[in-house]
Amino acid sequence: MGAHIDPDPTASTRPALGTGVLGALLTLSAAGLDAEPLYVPGIAFVLVAAASAGWVLLGARGIAVHRQVGATHVVEDERLQVTIDVVAGRVALPTGAVHDDLLPAPAPLAVGRRRTRVRINARYSRRGRRLLAPPRVVVRDPFGLAARIVTAGEPREVLVLPRLEPVAASAGGGDGTGLGLGLRRRRRPAMAEVEVDGLGPLRPGTPASRIHWPSIARRAEPQERRLHADGDRLPLVVLDPRAATGGDPAQAELDVDAAVRAAASLAVHLAHAGGCHVLLPGDRRPVQLDPSLGGWPRLHARLALVQSTEVPAVGPMSGRLGPIVYVAARRLRRAPRALQHHGGGGRVLVVPGGIPGRRATFTVAGCAGHDLDGAGVAAATGAA
Repeated sequence: MGAHIDPDPTASTRPALGTGVLGALLTLSAAGLDAEPLYVPGIAFVLVAAASAGWVLLGARGIAVHRQVGATHVVEDERLQVTIDVVAGRVALPTGAVHDDLLPAPAPLAVGRRRTRVRINARYSRRGRRLLAPPRVVVRDPFGLAARIVTAGEPREVLVLPRLEPVAASAGGGDGTGLGLGLRRRRRPAMAEVEVDGLGPLRPGTPASRIHWPSIARRAEPQERRLHADGDRLPLVVLDPRAATGGDPAQAELDVDAAVRAAASLAVHLAHAGGCHVLLPGDRRPVQLDPSLGGWPRLHARLALVQSTEVPAVGPMSGRLGPIVYVAARRLRRAPRALQHHGGGGRVLVVPGGIPGRRATFTVAGCAGHDLDGAGVAAATGAA
């Protein structure tokens, strides 16, 4: 990563320029008024100004600034290591300091040496995209009359991912593996399991094994057996990141972050327990996660960029046989409309803080999960 000198450094040399002008005026006054005592400060001011400007111009020439960012992705509260190297040009490093937005205070240059290295351990407490501005090296003279700025390269982007937190089952909420959903660790099947899901009109190309032969024998309209994939029995984690309105905006944003962490943690937890689907805002089809977590990195990055104004799609929730785990960023007191008519394997509502007056089945990332159907959830998903 290269470095370049600020294209307009004159503003930082104004004190030196002013000092030189003052010295010149004193010298002219001494010559015009025949006041010899004014020669000494006048000449001194001119020399100091010239020395300060020369010190800065010579010291800044050839300086190279290199920055290394340890990763392009980092999880919340994990360490991001950033290293800044300042290498001198023809002369040793002058007085000055390294300025960076990640530093609590400017780091001084090692005066008289060829290299200065600054190590930064940054941490981000909230998810999202972060833009790292280029570091700046400010070269100054010892009197502070002149300065020149050397910057390094272009800004760098870092994506902060939501952290995963443990899922803790509440008292009476299960063994901690299934979160009261009756889930047990499943063996990965060699092929998708299916079951009959009713009859429908016969379509061209239907295999003979799925043709409903009694309907043909009765000379009625030909029918075929419709099959339902076993994948629809997997839990579906739905994220609703819409922030609450009318309250404290800062608390609403914290609740959104908590809901995203809860959805991420539940997705990984349920994937390890046998697999699950995840439905993010803007998706028309849920993403499947199996115990190997093959698609998790991409899903994790998408969770980092979820906005509080996005609305989840309701269509993929209808007709599912497995439980729906609805993670809301708002502090709801009852089931949202999208869950009220779900008659599949059960309904679980996860909200920040919990629902007053209702016992939580589990807690995760500052959110509480409430089983809206009691034992019905376990009954629908208990088979391994």
